[in-house]
This record gives sequence, structure tokens and C-alpha cells, in this order.
Amino acid sequence: MFQAQTVISKEPFTRESGQKLGEALCEKLENLPKACWLFCSPKSGLENLVKGVAEAVGTDMLVGCTTDGEISDMGISAKSAVLAGVVSDQIDFEVVMTQNIGKDAQKAGERLAEQFSLSATYIQLFSDGLTANGCEILKGVQTVLGKGIPISGGTAGDDGRFVRTWQFAGNRVFSDAAVAIGFSGPFRVGLGVHSGWSPVGLAKKITKSKGNVLYELNHEPALKVYERFLGKHANKLPSVGVEYPLGLIDRYWTLGDSDYCLLRATMSVNRNDGSITFAGDVPEGTMVRLTCADSASILDAAGRATRMALDQLEKTSPVMTFVYSCMARKIVLGRRITEELDQIRQNAGQDIPVVGFFTYGEFSPVIPCGTCVLHNETVTVALIGV
Repeated sequence: MFQAQTVISKEPFTRESGQKLGEALCEKLENLPKACWLFCSPKSGLENLVKGVAEAVGTDMLVGCTTDGEISDMGISAKSAVLAGVVSDQIDFEVVMTQNIGKDAQKAGERLAEQFSLSATYIQLFSDGLTANGCEILKGVQTVLGKGIPISGGTAGDDGRFVRTWQFAGNRVFSDAAVAIGFSGPFRVGLGVHSGWSPVGLAKKITKSKGNVLYELNHEPALKVYERFLGKHANKLPSVGVEYPLGLIDRYWTLGDSDYCLLRATMSVNRNDGSITFAGDVPEGTMVRLTCADSASILDAAGRATRMALDQLEKTSPVMTFVYSCMARKIVLGRRITEELDQIRQNAGQDIPVVGFFTYGEFSPVIPCGTCVLHNETVTVALIGV
């Protein structure tokens, strides 16, 4: 047996409004949930909201984070709180958390993973998107659990302010933390990811970089290369960079569809040394190409990601949809962002409960049974099948 529901609140965040949200979920489920997901705006009263929800749902298996926009059965919302819950007698859950991830993200990932029991076969991960490198957190998790464990999720947002994000575990609220929920039992999970961006121009080699900071392409300052490509739009960097992300082609190009490459979105530029900081690692020696997209290809990617996830469910039927979509897609699509969720629901099933949020980075494998990596600019879809 598996049942899922979602509810939404746009009331001010208080303990009482959290209790109302949790009670509304229990009423729709006609039971207390076994596990819950809470995604919301970083509004004042956040701690009271989480405590109120936790009191009402009666479980410590509550996980979530703040966002750049919320996704639920009711559509796409902002400045809201969405809560999803599951009642199941065949899937078990466990929630883990670690703090101070900015000091050593890989070690933090290891600490997080070490708390899981050996029975967890699928993990959803939500980490601070500002204080720590998501690539390093993944590296730590995979050091402990292996590179083959399916992982999805995203890095927390703060309504596009890029100041501070929060993560939730049980009835507690953290910052500079990573939280995760493990699934175990007889179920299938299908994971799909796509972006809609395509490479343009000649490939270039990253000749100097450190972590997520790119200094040189073909021994030329990275900023100079971007400015030449963008022409009259160059003065809009770094904001315009979300429309023209960097595609890492030689490491990931052949892992999925022939037109897929791992993307990196610009975060900031340094006009003194000509460097660009991206929202993920840009390894030295990697071959890259600049990319571009139009609304049609970005929206089509949502359908492709969903179909990719569906293909992995084998003989099971989808019973719940999780969507983790990059905030850059919301910027580029504007009002048409609602069509992204339409594409997902048309492919997964209009009656399948859906929950998720707009992220500062997405976790997902590129191919079925592949190693999870940190993406930018993608929509990732996770389908639970029973």
C-alpha cells in the first residue's frame, strides 16, 4: 500500500499555520504520514512553521529546505509552503543530517552517509546551496555508500537573494547543513534529467581553474572569452550567464543522449583577474562549449526527463513525482515556467501527486544506474513506482 498527498499554505509562517498545514495533510491522507517533505520560502517565522508542521504530522521523518519557488499538485507557487506526505506499509524511511558543511564539504558528505543503515537503496539530498560545494558533498556520500546508489534532490534556495538558505530535519531548522532521506523496501525509482540547452561554437579547453572558479580557456582569460561570445550583452554578466551556461562535454557528453552535456551556470565574475565563478566544479583539462537554448527546447526537456524516469520503473506504476528544477529555468522561461510542470504531469500522469522546488543546483545521475552528479540549469524528475 502506498498513498501520497500534497497541501499548500500561503499564510504567514507561525506555529499555528504550520499545525494547520500538517493537519490538512493528515486529513487528505486520512492517516498520519510515515514521511514528509516540506519546501518553502525563507520567510520570517520559519522555525515556528517547521515546529508546527512536525507537531501535527507526528513523525520525525520530515525533511526539506527553503527554495526559489515551490512545486506541488496545485502548480508553481512563491512565498508559500508546500508539504507532501506518504502513508506506506512497504517503504521505510530514515532522515539524517549534518552541520557545518562549509568547513569541509566532502567530510560532511561522509558524515551524512555514515548515519544511514545498510538498507537504504535510494536517497534524496538537500544541502545548503551557498556555503558548500555540492560536488564535494556528493563525493563524500559516494565514498561511504558507493557511486552506484541512486541519489536525487537539490541545493536549497532563498528566493534568489543568495544570502542564506535553511534545511529541515524533524522539527529542527539548520543552515550550512545537509539533510537527506533514505528509502528502503520493495519499490522502484526512476530518475530523469535534461536541460534543453545545446552547445554552440568550437570546443575549448579549461587550461586554468580551481574548484568552481574558471580562470582560463585555451590560455585566454575566461571572462574575455565570454564577453566576446555575448557581444553587446556582456555588460549584463553574471546575470545573463544563466541563459548561456558552460557545457562540460568530454566528461559527460557520451553518458546520456547525444545532445546532453553537464552544465555550469555563472554565479559571479571578477573583472580584475578575468575569472568566472560557476555553481559547480569546472575541472582543469575539461573540454567545454558555450551553450544556448530557446523556450521550446527547455520545455521539451521536462518531458524527456520524465520519460527517462518512467522507462526505469519497469513493471511498476508511478505513485509519486518529485521535481527539482533549476531556478535559472524559471528566469529564462518567465511566465511559461508553468508549462514545465504541465509537461511533467502529462507524461507521468495527471493524477500522480507531485512535490518539489526550484533549486540552486540539482542532484541526479545522467544515465540510469549511473553516478549522481551536481547539475545546473536542468529539470530532474524522480518517480517512485510500486
